Amino acid sequence: MAFLGIGLFALGGRARVERTGYELYGQAVAAARHPFFYADLGVPDTLNGRFDMVGLHAFLLIRRLTTEGPPGVQLGQAVFDAMFNDMDVNLREMGVGDLSVGKKVRVMWEAFHGRSAKFADAMAIGPEALAEVLERNVWPDEDQHLAAANLARLAYAQDAHLSRLSMAQLRAAKDLFLEPAVVFA
Repeated sequence: MAFLGIGLFALGGRARVERTGYELYGQAVAAARHPFFYADLGVPDTLNGRFDMVGLHAFLLIRRLTTEGPPGVQLGQAVFDAMFNDMDVNLREMGVGDLSVGKKVRVMWEAFHGRSAKFADAMAIGPEALAEVLERNVWPDEDQHLAAANLARLAYAQDAHLSRLSMAQLRAAKDLFLEPAVVFA
């Protein structure tokens, strides 16, 4: 009987982590949809532009969560899983055929991992390095130095803000990201 109790606890814990992962991912999506990115910074309001903003916010959130040891790593994985489950659902809703959804999600998964590695490396160097990475990814066919520098500034501010939140605050999945106006006030 004790075994059954442990199993139920573990299942309840996993479900709680998954639910929190979706809530945290929802916070990243909400932040990424802020009109500031598209109207003020000129991020293309396209599937790719929106993916870039969601990816940046998810990266920052997962980066923060992984500093919390195994519970944070587990929650970060739940955010990642929620993100790519959402990508799968969105592609299907857009009419992408069932046979190609998996391939497209894999391409997005690889893009997210590649960008996350580049973001992490650039953030270790400094804002100018991050601005260069952002410019190459968000505006691949345009010179957007100022917009990229402002997006890097915002990413660093978000990173610092997230670092000040406790694990309990992160798990609450409320007000995780700063309003851009706060950074550029």
